[in-house]
Amino acid sequence: MLDEARQAPESIAFQLANDASKYRAFGERLRKQPPASVLTIARGSSDHAAHFMSYLIMARMGRLVTSLPMSLITLYQSNIVCEGLVSMAFSQSGQSPDLVAPIRYFREGGACTAAFVNASGSPLADAAQWVFPLHAGVENSVAATKSFIAQLVAGARVVAAWQDDETLQSALNSLPETLTRAAYQDWSAGCELLRQADRLLVIGRGTGHAIAMEAALKFKETCGIQAEAFSGAEVKHGPMALIDEGYPLLIFAPRGPAQPGLMMLADEMRMRGARILLAAPSGTAGVNLPIEDSDSLDLDPISMIQSFYPMVEALARSRGRNPDEPRFLNKVTRTH
Repeated sequence: MLDEARQAPESIAFQLANDASKYRAFGERLRKQPPASVLTIARGSSDHAAHFMSYLIMARMGRLVTSLPMSLITLYQSNIVCEGLVSMAFSQSGQSPDLVAPIRYFREGGACTAAFVNASGSPLADAAQWVFPLHAGVENSVAATKSFIAQLVAGARVVAAWQDDETLQSALNSLPETLTRAAYQDWSAGCELLRQADRLLVIGRGTGHAIAMEAALKFKETCGIQAEAFSGAEVKHGPMALIDEGYPLLIFAPRGPAQPGLMMLADEMRMRGARILLAAPSGTAGVNLPIEDSDSLDLDPISMIQSFYPMVEALARSRGRNPDEPRFLNKVTRTH
């Protein structure tokens, strides 16, 4: 897991060096034929990556994006209207029937379909009209790392191409250097604070919420910690009642409009006696998990998860677990 996580910068550089014309063509297709609706199809970590892209689309372009609930096509056989639909699926393996069947259904119904997949010869790739390889390379660890980062980058490339945004594209091109530095940031404070933890809240907001969801999943998968992700606003609608003396919180607070509220939340929780891990740019008050800034506020969450993965891998080992082979889990999950 650690080796693969630290291979991400190289994988991202390779991805960015490939398929540029295909992304441009896809962006031109979306501009010339604006979708009536946009749908993402993904599960697990891939769904978190899709959530990141969805937030960028909604925040930057004002277009609503929906995540397809599991089983609508495979079990309930819902007749979803395909007219004007753009459907985008994210997967590492491209094997799961509840991804393949919907993409095939939507394509046959006349929707524009795209697959972002690491296995370019997979059933999902065969079912989609547009195929964008992640180029993450072989990933043996059950817990996805570099393939997840590759999905985040692919989603940002879609947004850059759709908006024909050269500034965002330029920031993407410089991202591998940022990730190389981020992969070796000192996040040892996370291991020290969470070595004995059995529960945890992970907080993010905006583009950082997808990273909070991914981090919570990795805590469960690799460390056996009951971690739950919430928006910095949502946490005040009930979950805050759990937080008292000694309760651990990981708060992702990158640059951007959500940061001030997240910093206030961190201060409030410290006053309650909570143990706070604050991921924020170096020099930010209270930061103990320093973030490597990218060339775009919208890409900072990718840098955050790059720094997180080595920390959670080390935490798992310090708790006596093997992060490369989490118990009861398989690399490929086939759900309906």
